[in-house]
Amino acid sequence: MTQSHISIKKVLEDHKKQGELVPEKELPRDFIILEQFKMYWKQFAYQLKDNGMETFHHALIKRDPLVINDELYAIVVDNQVQVDYIQPLLGDFISFLREKVNNFSLEVKLQISDKPDEEVKYLTGKDKFAAMARKNPNLHVLKSLFNLDIDF
Repeated sequence: MTQSHISIKKVLEDHKKQGELVPEKELPRDFIILEQFKMYWKQFAYQLKDNGMETFHHALIKRDPLVINDELYAIVVDNQVQVDYIQPLLGDFISFLREKVNNFSLEVKLQISDKPDEEVKYLTGKDKFAAMARKNPNLHVLKSLFNLDIDF
């Protein structure tokens, strides 16, 4: 006796073939575990990087997702230019996250930061070194003295 499993993809395809939309109450709505959510967030970001979409990639990795409630999150961006670039691509991102966390009520919105310079995560080793050297200029001396390379 074989045991069959319900496939969300198959249910959606069957409803599409019949010309019906799946009622919202039938779609999965699992509880979102924040650590898993962040992992999928970063996974999508690195897929974007591989596809040459650097602007969206940097917006996703620069800051952690802003949790508004259990099913609403925000991408915090620096300016309106990023909003205009990311907005058309947001649907694919939301679909990816919904499928991965198995919650089809999940929403992600864009939000412009009030303080874009204060919340920076360091994107590269050079960025981190520059920030540390601003606090302690002696790092430049050590870098020169030991002929260190910070390109990592």
